[in-house]
Formats: sequence, structure tokens, C-alpha cells
Amino acid sequence: MSHIDLASRYPGIFSNWRRLQQRTRRLQPHIPITTTGVLILIASLAALRGFGYQRMDLVVFALTVCALSIVLVSAVMVTVTGLLLRRRLAATMNTPLPALQAEAGYANETALQLSGHSWLPMMSLEWQVVAPSRMTTRVEFDPDSGQLEEIIVPGHRCLGTQVTRLFTIRDVLGLCRFSWRMTQPMSLMVLPRTGNLRHLPLLRSMDSEDGIPDMRGKPEGDRMDIRRYAPGDSVRDIMWRVYARNRHLNVRLPEKSMFQADRTLAYLLSGESDEAAAGVARFAVTNGALGDTWIFGADGSLEVARTANAALPLICGSWQTAERDDKSGNNGSLDHFLLSQAGNQAACIVFAPALTGAWVQSLTTTMRKFSGPFTVVLATDDLSQQTSAPWWQRLLYEPDYQQYGSGLTELQSLAAKLTGAGARVLIVDRQSGQTFDQGLKRV
Repeated sequence: MSHIDLASRYPGIFSNWRRLQQRTRRLQPHIPITTTGVLILIASLAALRGFGYQRMDLVVFALTVCALSIVLVSAVMVTVTGLLLRRRLAATMNTPLPALQAEAGYANETALQLSGHSWLPMMSLEWQVVAPSRMTTRVEFDPDSGQLEEIIVPGHRCLGTQVTRLFTIRDVLGLCRFSWRMTQPMSLMVLPRTGNLRHLPLLRSMDSEDGIPDMRGKPEGDRMDIRRYAPGDSVRDIMWRVYARNRHLNVRLPEKSMFQADRTLAYLLSGESDEAAAGVARFAVTNGALGDTWIFGADGSLEVARTANAALPLICGSWQTAERDDKSGNNGSLDHFLLSQAGNQAACIVFAPALTGAWVQSLTTTMRKFSGPFTVVLATDDLSQQTSAPWWQRLLYEPDYQQYGSGLTELQSLAAKLTGAGARVLIVDRQSGQTFDQGLKRV
């Protein structure tokens, strides 16, 4: 039975285990002795008691006393040195760093430089960025300046005004450590990757007016629909020439139609695995895929943007909504965005992750509230692998191919559900840069 099956069958046990792991990780930095040091302490105390005292083995007695002394002296030295370093770094951490605009997945220097502390006796200093989360940190030594330089590799988009680091000083034997957290002001904006996207089809909102015939629009198009006269119809709509020929009263009515709105509304939905959707939204607002005039909104903010420079902070800031623990899928921000911009006749382009989640039910509820048509852009990173697996991979790697097939089936089911709710669906693969319709045909 797989781990996923066990987790679904025993959710309480796995949730308690995850909670215990989280608490252990939080307490671990505050314990000055590592796991190796604890094991050495236990083994030394057991050997000292069993062989050193009871059997009066002087060799074991001397070795265990030396081991205990090394562990205790290392713990005292590491703790005292850590307290001194924390006091020294307090002034540096209160100085704001220059603003940094980066892109997820690429290394960037943060301009933080600390002295190498060559005076540390058999100890090393290291640190990592813990907030924002999923931030890989590298500490490199510059021999020219003798400084330790910080390099970060963001794992996802983010937006913040401060950075929290976890500093750790440890002895060379790995027996003891001393850790502490420090927060430093820093304006940080990490943009989502656009991958291999080079072009997107022009994404334009459709509105109810004279233009393209569509049953979802209003009867305000060309007068093309013909039916028999009914009481209450205006005499102006009667086709009098036809009546003169066959003595039948027919009326000509405007057909239901839509046209490409002069103002495009676009919105980014946050959810699980939404980094690809954020990357596609960034590409759309910065490369003119939304047309000349557009209004953009995103989860996590009630503000709107009309330029690319104003839209990028909204895209980066939506990661906070994606990472919060609330899984209710409340989509009030999208409702507020549509009501404030176009009322009940709103038509919108929605960027969403290509993964079923709570946002699907919220979006379908929103589409029932508003009469305007919706275009949903589902963004993914592995559609090219799912649709173009070679024959030798299908022959040799059957489990992986089945996994791709199940993911493709889920994506098709999601597209069919949104299409059934009245939305037009586009699927964008960020890795290959290709666009597909709801039937997975290339656009």
C-alpha cells in the first residue's frame, strides 16, 4: 500500500505525525547539542557507568571523561560565541538592504556581506533565509575582500518588505550548535518564471454587443433572427414585404452576439501549484497579450493595475494567498473585482492552475453570478511530457507513463467541467511554450 493510500485511510495519524515533525523542527535550532552529540553523551555515560566505575577500567574511564569534556566544552564555547555574534550582528541586521527584484529559479546576490570571523576557534558560521519560504541560500567566501557573501535562489514568486534568516554556529566535529533568527528590512520582489513562453494568442474579453454571434450574448446584434409574430411584438419589427407576398406576419429580431471589448479584464487565481499560472499571467501583461487597454487583479489584494509595472507586484503578492492554511476556497476577491469594474455584465480572463482544487467550485459559483462570458487560462509545466511521451518510454517506463496519463485525464476532466459551466478554456504549457484548446489541440 502506498504512502498516499495510507494517508487517505488514516488521516488523523498522519496529521499528528506531521504536527510532531513541525514542532520538532521548531525546537531543534534551540537545542545546543546535536543528535550526534546526544548519542555520544549517552554512550559515554553508559560506558563510564558500566566499565569505568563498576569494572574500574581506567582506559574506558579516561576515554569517556575526554568525550564528555569535549562535548561540554564545545557546547559552552558554541553558546558563548553565538551570543557574542548575535550581539555583533544586531546593528547590521537593523540596516536595510537595497531593494532586490529577482526571478524565481535564478541566483541573486542580496548585498549582505559579513566578515569571515577567522578568530572563531574550530567553529563555523552559516545561515539561511527562512522567510520568505522555499528560499535556497548559499554563503560564499570572497578571498579579495575576506567577506562572506549571501546568494539566494528563490523557489517561487514572493513579495515582502523584510527577510528573516536563521544563523547557526557549530563546531567542526558536529557535536554542538547555537542558532538564532534575525529579521532585516529589505524590499524583495521575486517574479515567477515565464519558462519557454515566446508568444500567446491575443486574450481579449468578449462583451455583450453587436459583433460575433454567440448564444451567451445579449440580443443586441444584427437583425438576423426571424420568427412568427406574437402579441406584444413591435410593429416596427414586422417584415411587411414578406406579409405582402404570403400574408404571414413575421418579425425580424436582433441575434445574440458579442464583440471584443475595448477594455480587457484579467484576474489571477491563487491555489496549489499556481506558479505556472503566475508565470503565464506575467508574460501576458508584459508582452501585450491582453491588448492595449486592460485591467488586472489578483488574489490577495483588492487593488487593480492598468500597467505592467503595477501588475507585477499584484502577481508576486498573490503567493501569500496561495500559501495560507485556509483551504475554504473563498473567492470573494474575484467577485469584488468584477463588481467594481463592470457590474453583473462583467466578462473576464482568469489565469488558474491546471490542478483541481477549491478554486474550481468558487469559480463556477462566480460564473453563475455574472452573465458575462469567461475565458479560463489553465497553466501547467508538464503537459508536453504528458502528450508526447515516446514509444520507448511507454514501453520501458510504464508506471511513469500511467502517471502522465492520469494527470492528462485529470486536466481533460477539469477543462470539460469549466467548459460545461460556460467558460472558454485555453491550456498553456510553460515549459514548452505551447497553447492548447480544451480538446488539447494546438492553438
